[in-house]
Amino acid sequence: MEASWLETRWARPLHLALVFCLALALLQAIKLYLRRQRLLWDLRPFPAPPTHWFHGHQKFLQEDTMEKLDEIVEKYPCAFPCWIGPFQAFFFIYDPDYAKTLLNRTDPKSQYLHKFMTPCLGKGLLNLDGPKWFQHRRLLTPGFHCDTLKTYVDAMAHSVNTMLDKWEKICSIHDTTVEVFEHINLMALDIIMKCAFSQETNCQINSTHDSYVKVTLELGKIIFYRSYNFWHHYDIIFKFSPKGYHFQELTKVLHQYTEKIIQERTNSHRTGMKQDNTQKDQDILDIILSAQAENEDSFSEADLRSEVATFMLAGHEASASSLSWLLYCLALNPEHQEKCREEVRSILGDGSSITWDKLDELSYTTMCIKEMFRLLPPVPSISRELSKPLIFPDGRSLPAGMTVVLSIWGLHHNPAVWKSPKVFDPLRFTKENSDQRHPYAYLPFSAGPRSCIGQQFAMAELKVAIALTLLRFKVTPDLTRPLAFAHHIVLQPKHGIHLHLKKL
Repeated sequence: MEASWLETRWARPLHLALVFCLALALLQAIKLYLRRQRLLWDLRPFPAPPTHWFHGHQKFLQEDTMEKLDEIVEKYPCAFPCWIGPFQAFFFIYDPDYAKTLLNRTDPKSQYLHKFMTPCLGKGLLNLDGPKWFQHRRLLTPGFHCDTLKTYVDAMAHSVNTMLDKWEKICSIHDTTVEVFEHINLMALDIIMKCAFSQETNCQINSTHDSYVKVTLELGKIIFYRSYNFWHHYDIIFKFSPKGYHFQELTKVLHQYTEKIIQERTNSHRTGMKQDNTQKDQDILDIILSAQAENEDSFSEADLRSEVATFMLAGHEASASSLSWLLYCLALNPEHQEKCREEVRSILGDGSSITWDKLDELSYTTMCIKEMFRLLPPVPSISRELSKPLIFPDGRSLPAGMTVVLSIWGLHHNPAVWKSPKVFDPLRFTKENSDQRHPYAYLPFSAGPRSCIGQQFAMAELKVAIALTLLRFKVTPDLTRPLAFAHHIVLQPKHGIHLHLKKL
């Protein structure tokens, strides 16, 4: 009798709870179904590559994406929808007119990639939007003025020579193959630490920042993976997944480095001393700290940490990839390598005194750098979330809320825009050829108000690094190690870049 009473007492609430859960599940299923139908309707004017009904284009995204993307760009003019699972689609564009239409608007950055980066970087210049982004951009722009950048050339040269000295030791006994990406990564980090934060880390010699470099590489892979895995767009699923747990551990390490930089500078300010007394001009960290001190209400401690983390990460990853790809391109094209070397010798001599003005005279080397950016753009895509409907020049349109991915790789490899796009040809960037080209056909640093704030810094760093390298080494490719691209938010080699170095 008692058991019967308990059964009666608990049966009804359990039944109600079960019905409630089933109703919620049904409503969610209906919501997802309607979402898919709406996407199919909105994207009907745009043909797409064959897609699996459940996985979408996951196979394409998880394999050798870049090679497959070249085929898609050739087959589907202007754009195509890319399905991320059954209920989400990103819209890829790679046509100059489409790019112009998108970049001339003020749509916010896509919530997906930048939302996924926020836990490790915070909300800095890279992923802010609206008035706050404008405030940060205005405050930080003086740090990238030409007069400021000119003072960095000697520090850049010193870091590059440190790396080249290491290469000389490696090659002292005989010519050998070197995995250069690892060395260049540390060199680029050394440069950003000196120039942006006035810190002499000696990270190329004493391995103090090896763990930071490894952490940034791993974080980039996880963020890329999450961006193109629909189920991991849900925070609750990602957080309790193995990758989510690993992401949290890596983020803690990244934050420790950021806090260390801020704390050391704050302590030096308190004692009225600066770490590097030779640095007369304000560096990026000075500017950020001044902004935080003068605008405490609008520039918080969190903003301070976010900008330091952003410049530390973005300032070395893209630069490291750029120089690695440039060396790789010149190794594959010895005739262009030799022309660059002759130009560098005629203008810089032995490279003992490099100045900003002399860097401007390296015209052929600059064309090679630009062609590298076209062929192997370090940041292969940028994204926006449409705040209002977008109408393209051909009359086709997209609704508000759609995530649009501008594929810089696709744009730079588009055969409708570039003749023989897979060929390394620096002469594409003569003044005559550049003037004849669509202004939105070449976008290594994006365009419009959100173009890269550090593009002049990056160009100067590349010119210094390639000039000094070519004066001391001849580079040739190791053809026994085929190149593969890593799944990363920055275009990086999967297994490094192995080059034969011959001391000159």
